[in-house]
Amino acid sequence: MTAQEKNTLYSLIKTVSDYCCGYSSPDLSIPPVFTDDPVSPAAAPAAAKVSAAVQAAAAPQAAAPAASVPVTMQDISRKIASCMRCQLAAGRTHVVPGEGVLHPVVLVIGEGPGHDEDVTGRPFVGPAGQLLDKMLAAISLDRHRNCFIGNVVKCRPPHNRDPEPAESQACRAFLDAQIHLLKPAMILAVGRIASQLLLNTQTGIGALRGSFHQYNSIPLLATYHPSALLRNADLKRPAWEDLKLFRTRLQTIVPGYETYTDTFYTPADVQQA
Repeated sequence: MTAQEKNTLYSLIKTVSDYCCGYSSPDLSIPPVFTDDPVSPAAAPAAAKVSAAVQAAAAPQAAAPAASVPVTMQDISRKIASCMRCQLAAGRTHVVPGEGVLHPVVLVIGEGPGHDEDVTGRPFVGPAGQLLDKMLAAISLDRHRNCFIGNVVKCRPPHNRDPEPAESQACRAFLDAQIHLLKPAMILAVGRIASQLLLNTQTGIGALRGSFHQYNSIPLLATYHPSALLRNADLKRPAWEDLKLFRTRLQTIVPGYETYTDTFYTPADVQQA
């Protein structure tokens, strides 16, 4: 295969990756330097067939206009609204892409919508969400001023069960696209599901909380999910210690974040599939 053919294949793969993920993947941002493969006389006919196949695959791409890659939160929300990648889509009332300011200081990530969220299309609006709002307010954070709140999966799992691994992976590209677009200064992962997915670990939330981790160079702190605090009041004190730790770090990264405000976004106007 020639270097030109390798570059053509690379371009095709990158285009598909960008379209599926909803943004330009940093893993494919710098193309490798290709060289021609040595071809023996005996292998020449097979090499010619490969070359013809590459050219045939590239021809429609060259003739067609460039694929539209989502670049705004509205674009990502529309893709989520039409998503049928996993079994959760069949039982949803509304998708729940997330809401908050478009240039957040903090991104809060939970596991998935519950009943109230499925009905409204908004994240964290039930009892756990009301507690989350109070937790954030205690450290001068608010979804209407300086936070964005979302979930690992965008459709409600039946009976509020944990999302299955295949369901989380089906939604992963949307979450990655949101993080890439929002570029938060810090991430607060609430609960085991979100923390384990983002940190690619099976370690329990009790061991993950209490110290900082990194997600693509973004400081991340894991803490208990608000619903866990509603079930077990003994977890409220360690959760408060986590929030104070989070606030201290945030004050050093974004001094004066308490007074920061930005445009609030909610995807309520996005048509559901």
